[in-house]
Amino acid sequence: MSPIKHKWTFSLLWINLAVAIVILIQIAGNQIANFRQLLDMLAYALVYANLTGVLGVLVMSRLVERPALRKFPLVPVVTVGVVVFSAVGCLLAQTLLMGIGFVVPQHFWPEYFRTLRVAMPLAIVFGLGALAHGSLRGQVQVMEEKLREKEVAAERARKLAVEARLGSLESRIHPHFLFNTLNSISSLIAVNPARAEQIVGRLAVLLRASLDTSNQPLIPLQQELAMVESYLDIERVRFGDKLRGSVGVPAELQSAKVPPMSVQALVENAVKHGITPQSGCGEVLVTASADNGTLRIEVQDTGPGFDLTKVHAGHGLDNLVERLDSLFGARARLNVFRRNSHSVVEMVLPRV
Repeated sequence: MSPIKHKWTFSLLWINLAVAIVILIQIAGNQIANFRQLLDMLAYALVYANLTGVLGVLVMSRLVERPALRKFPLVPVVTVGVVVFSAVGCLLAQTLLMGIGFVVPQHFWPEYFRTLRVAMPLAIVFGLGALAHGSLRGQVQVMEEKLREKEVAAERARKLAVEARLGSLESRIHPHFLFNTLNSISSLIAVNPARAEQIVGRLAVLLRASLDTSNQPLIPLQQELAMVESYLDIERVRFGDKLRGSVGVPAELQSAKVPPMSVQALVENAVKHGITPQSGCGEVLVTASADNGTLRIEVQDTGPGFDLTKVHAGHGLDNLVERLDSLFGARARLNVFRRNSHSVVEMVLPRV
């Protein structure tokens, strides 16, 4: 049932409640002499109330929903409608009662106007009361729906963040990655023990960060860049002069919040698909800027580039796109383009 129809159905219930209240008031005031008079008055009231109410449900609900009437305030439209359909409904009820012999034709109009004087104020009061109730109920339903959507989005973002951390951890402990890193450490021990110890520390930082990243959907950019630095430093040992990498982020942006493992995913993608295939040396640059409440993080590499629409489902960047959508909706996105012979992946998100 639509909200408007619900309002008018509820109005019908209120009108019948008004009938009961009027009858009770008349009983309490000794205005009803006997049971026969009670039945007659109840029949009159129910016929009047329900003909008027049904008319409102069938006609007013459709009129109010018409686009041409939406530009007018709802309360005046409903008030005018209640007045018109109360008059029409009472006229139909009076005609029906006369047809079945309850109303004498000579008394038709006097009884009609007498009934209308009582029915009109009641219809307006109860009709507007039902409208107010229906409007409040509709607002509550909208708020509940938004809350449910927000909870679903938050839960989805949490799950995607967990998947990203697990995926990052899996990449860290992948046999090839561990073998290459341990082999690099082993080769450094004899010639540069200090550097070997440094790489062990980098590996520990990377593994610990993969395990200890909080369940919060956002972390400071500074914390994210610490993982990126550790990763690049480890890969520099393996690639040697083939990999040049740098991180240049202004100090004022270090506290900005980003999804965990987001920049890390962009850098991993740059190394794997931009640097590894090259025969010569390559470069990975991480930069960030902000304007008008928007944070822009760019990861550039000297690789051939790629088409984001062709990224396979479950890929790190595909997972990142879903996480950004869950956290920020249309306010966040990934852009892929070429600039000065570099492949650029730009992550745009609100600055928080």
